[in-house]
Amino acid sequence: MKKLNNKWIRAAIPALLIHCSIGTVYCWSTFKEAIANKIGMSTFALGWAFSLAIFFLGMSAAFAGRMVEKNIHKSSLIACLCFTLGMLGTGVFIKYSTGVLALIGIFIFYGCIMGIGLGIGYLTPVKTLMLWFSEQKGLATGISIMGFGLAKAIATPIMEFLQNKYGIANMFYILGAIYFIMMFIGHLLLKKPQGWVEPVLKKEDFKPLAMFKNKTFLGIWLMFFINIHCGLALITYEKQILGVTFAGMAILSTMISIIPSITAAFNALGRIGYSSISDKMQERNTVYKIIFISCIIISLIALLLMAISNKNSTMFMGIVVIILLVIVNLGYGGGFSTLPALLSERFGMDKISKIHGLALSAWAIAGLTGNNMSELILNLTNKTYDYILIATTILYLISLVICINMVGKKQKI
Repeated sequence: MKKLNNKWIRAAIPALLIHCSIGTVYCWSTFKEAIANKIGMSTFALGWAFSLAIFFLGMSAAFAGRMVEKNIHKSSLIACLCFTLGMLGTGVFIKYSTGVLALIGIFIFYGCIMGIGLGIGYLTPVKTLMLWFSEQKGLATGISIMGFGLAKAIATPIMEFLQNKYGIANMFYILGAIYFIMMFIGHLLLKKPQGWVEPVLKKEDFKPLAMFKNKTFLGIWLMFFINIHCGLALITYEKQILGVTFAGMAILSTMISIIPSITAAFNALGRIGYSSISDKMQERNTVYKIIFISCIIISLIALLLMAISNKNSTMFMGIVVIILLVIVNLGYGGGFSTLPALLSERFGMDKISKIHGLALSAWAIAGLTGNNMSELILNLTNKTYDYILIATTILYLISLVICINMVGKKQKI
């Protein structure tokens, strides 16, 4: 039994099983049009299901920190049940109802119930990983959170196959059963290191609102929010951006089908790559500076080329746009995986689940603002994608300023 009680069996593998399941929330673009057609609603109205899922993910993580600290087995089981119930319930409403009733059911199951499972499931393995990998916290969180990003690359072709062969509702039934098995095994395996005892903290020791008065935490929250907001603004419109970029080219259909899987792989690579690099740095915040500077540079290059070419599609422009999406995905993933290690560096390990959960509330807000900002810009500018890139470039610049000026030295709270 001692052979089974190690950091891989008790932390890395269960974390991957949980995160590879819940990370499929980012496959939304793969099936949203099929759901909209099946229930007879617009993709814009349906899009709020995804926004709600991300909102409840962030908010449940923000409020579940205390429970996760006390009992990871309780939290991992709740995550398993909520996530898979959300999947199955979504399938039921797709199959047996249409119109507004179906939309409300999908909002409840996919948006709210599944979103709660997402948030608790996302948060649960993180501290356990950092305890087992105490000298490589960035690598540890990168392994787990990589699974969250890799889920899209793995699940997208599977979802397309299941949709085509069994229908959209049955796809949710089949995947709900598979993810239940994966997450339940992860729940059974997950365990903190032997001998670790959570410090007994008084209830008043952690005051969430007081954290937002802390300049360092507020700076981390803001730059994390902007990184997610900008990422969602671009990532959720990848197919459409590629469609405009490669319009009129014979390579169009091939590029649109292949590139999202490639960018998803880079999203996962960013999660393990940036966080692992942060282990070698004296200052983990440097990772965020690299992320924002690289996104700003490639965005400015893309905007300059768009202005020079007068929006005419060229292969060179297409390559630049692909590089843009790759770099944004790298930074989007890296921002997530480096966050827990950065927070532990600044505020210590004692209350890391609570602090990490509170920081994830930024994800909740960004889930409502990111893709909806793009939708608003497109509606106001007659489907002009350039303005989305202008907006995200400005926000990346703001985030770099916050990163440099607000996220300072480690502080005790």
